[in-house]
Amino acid sequence: MAEGSSSFAPVNGASQSLQRSNSITSADSQTAQEFIESQLQLEADAREAMPYDFSTCTRSLGPLRQILFACLSCNPPPASLSDPYTPAAVCYSCSIACHGEHTLVELFNKRNFVCDCGTTRLPNSTPCTLQINEATGSKGGVTGEKPAEGNKYNQNFRNRFCGCGEDYDAHQEKGTMFQCLGLGTAEDGGCGEDWWHPECLVGLERKWYEKEKQNGHSNGHSEDTEAQDAPLTDDPPLPPGFPNEDEFDHIICYKCVELNPWIKRYAGAPGFLPAVFFKPATNATLSDTSTGLASSVAAEDSTSRKRKAEDDDGMEGAESSLKRQRSSDDAKVEEKPASDAPSTTTTCTYSALPPAPVGQLSLFLKYDFREHICHCPECFPRLKPHPQLLEEEEAYEPPISEDGDAGAGGQSAGSGSLLDRGEAALSNIDRVRAIEGVMVYNHLKDKVKSFLQPFAESGQAVGAEDIKAYFEKLRGDAEAMKAAAAGANQGGDDSTDNRKEQGGKSLSAY
Repeated sequence: MAEGSSSFAPVNGASQSLQRSNSITSADSQTAQEFIESQLQLEADAREAMPYDFSTCTRSLGPLRQILFACLSCNPPPASLSDPYTPAAVCYSCSIACHGEHTLVELFNKRNFVCDCGTTRLPNSTPCTLQINEATGSKGGVTGEKPAEGNKYNQNFRNRFCGCGEDYDAHQEKGTMFQCLGLGTAEDGGCGEDWWHPECLVGLERKWYEKEKQNGHSNGHSEDTEAQDAPLTDDPPLPPGFPNEDEFDHIICYKCVELNPWIKRYAGAPGFLPAVFFKPATNATLSDTSTGLASSVAAEDSTSRKRKAEDDDGMEGAESSLKRQRSSDDAKVEEKPASDAPSTTTTCTYSALPPAPVGQLSLFLKYDFREHICHCPECFPRLKPHPQLLEEEEAYEPPISEDGDAGAGGQSAGSGSLLDRGEAALSNIDRVRAIEGVMVYNHLKDKVKSFLQPFAESGQAVGAEDIKAYFEKLRGDAEAMKAAAAGANQGGDDSTDNRKEQGGKSLSAY
């Protein structure tokens, strides 16, 4: 007989309760196998979104180029930029283990940074749970540590990005943002590895394309006509004068270029695209000097230092940003060993470059630009403060989390499965108590198995009411519950949920 068949005629007006019970069972219930599979899938999805082990804070490793997160829950930024503010950022592991339920801003990779978790830059109410507490000798409870003096901060740490200084919202932002190589800190007048909108690099307003569309103008390259006509719901088109994304690998924003004016002469040189000028007074078409950019330049296969501003799942950048911005497989040239000394060649290629362009400009660098920068004894002192111009930087990657290994040992923040964590907890119990617990567990398991066996054979879902009724029977209070239900029925009030649920259980048991 099919479940919910009408051949059984319930008494005492309980048909509505039976229908309600069956409805709940079919809509909200699932078999034990389905529940286990769903839990395993959730754990697999979590490992895919956060594939790295998060059991160790990177603070003990010293300054690193590493992915960082600013915690807006611990350090909420003030509404006014003029108000005092203490920025801070934490490493990948601490963002999960110590700030997992907080509002975080992903900053992606920043160089020479030491994790601020457990320092005076963050409140004592959020201690670091991963560092070793010197007072207790155990992990956790670390607060009040002295922060690293070498850490540099910019507006990104308060969730403001680009020259426009807008708050970043991954769910609202469209298009691509580009991270500057960062040839200067915010204190020095540079950008501090900020992320930039294409239109802000050339001096156009945000959403400039909407105004152009309203005015009926057709700006930019002829090959951009299709992008100009694209619906506004799609990624916005690149502004006039901005090179195609596959033509360059890195950018140096106009702030960092102005801080290092010697590098302007490389504009248009081998390894560099022509200069892209910043002209905030111009809201129409940029000059022909900028718009004549390089459709003739062959696009190389490489992954640029770009961030997709629209995240599909909120954590999309977490995995990709931990990886090198451009993998070695994509490089078309062999990587050369780092050069800590000037070249022995006496020829200065820099002196043969044309004069520097006049005006504020940004530079767009190809994948092989380092091969074309002059390393002569006269030029090398300019390069030494900026090792990112000498060799490609390596970003720190936490070790990959192995299933069931990472986070074991009783950590609540571990990444092992529920079964693994249960076994780990059992291993920490006194041996006698553990044996007694296993015996009780096996006894209960046999009883539950016999209860579930008919459901497994018939394929019927186990409802919440079935579970409640079974454990009432195990406790020996089933008769008391039935007596209470009978007394309620005699009282004539059949409007309460308890009575209907009890009637449903009686009918299901029958």
